[in-house]
Amino acid sequence: MPVQISYFATSETVPAVLPPSEGGPDAAVVIDVLRATTTIAFSLERGAEAVEAFADLSKLEAAASAWPAESRLRAGERGGKRIDGYDLGNSPVAITPELVSGKRIFMSTTNGTRSLAAVKAVPLLLTACLPNRTAVATSLWEKQCETVWIVGSGWEGDYSLEDSLAAGAVADALLAIGTASQRPARIANDEMYVALAVWHQWAQDTEGCLRAASHGQRLMGIGNHDADFACCASVDSLEIVPFQAEPGVLKAS
Repeated sequence: MPVQISYFATSETVPAVLPPSEGGPDAAVVIDVLRATTTIAFSLERGAEAVEAFADLSKLEAAASAWPAESRLRAGERGGKRIDGYDLGNSPVAITPELVSGKRIFMSTTNGTRSLAAVKAVPLLLTACLPNRTAVATSLWEKQCETVWIVGSGWEGDYSLEDSLAAGAVADALLAIGTASQRPARIANDEMYVALAVWHQWAQDTEGCLRAASHGQRLMGIGNHDADFACCASVDSLEIVPFQAEPGVLKAS
């Protein structure tokens, strides 16, 4: 049976999650290129014990307070800026092994953590970015997933160009693996076709796409994020695949 790949550009467009036996997805991939899912991937690659995601700051504070102080970091971002008093914002280049190794990161961002909450009931939940797009596609294939939802985070409910770029990148990798293995993948909705078109348009200039996007313009307007852009635009530079080990808790597979 072909793998069915659908794209939902924001968490608000995601249908109600049904069990796979009732037609729901057996896998979901959440994307927030600028910058939550890129930061999650680099955090786990550099040794974080886990990243626990929260849409609500009060719930983050309660969970972090119950964790040993020497083993926790709080990462918070609103409007592209680090929340005052938090250890980290939402920058992948701020993540170093010395800072995060062995620690749990309690994280809340403007958009990405909302998308994670929207699909937390899906049996297999992964996060993807441009740096790990082939690793994610390979993991989906090896687990023999049949219905895959890719969910973009957008910006406060609106469409985002950069998330569609990465969704198309993941789907393109899945299609290539399917062709090589003679078990074809199939695009299941129009939004996924559009995301593939975005990827084909910008695949040779991913950083240019991120900078052209409205959120890229927003980040450039609030400070120098050149290093973040370069990091978030790098394609296939990571092998790490974050997965939901328990509701809201992402670990490295």
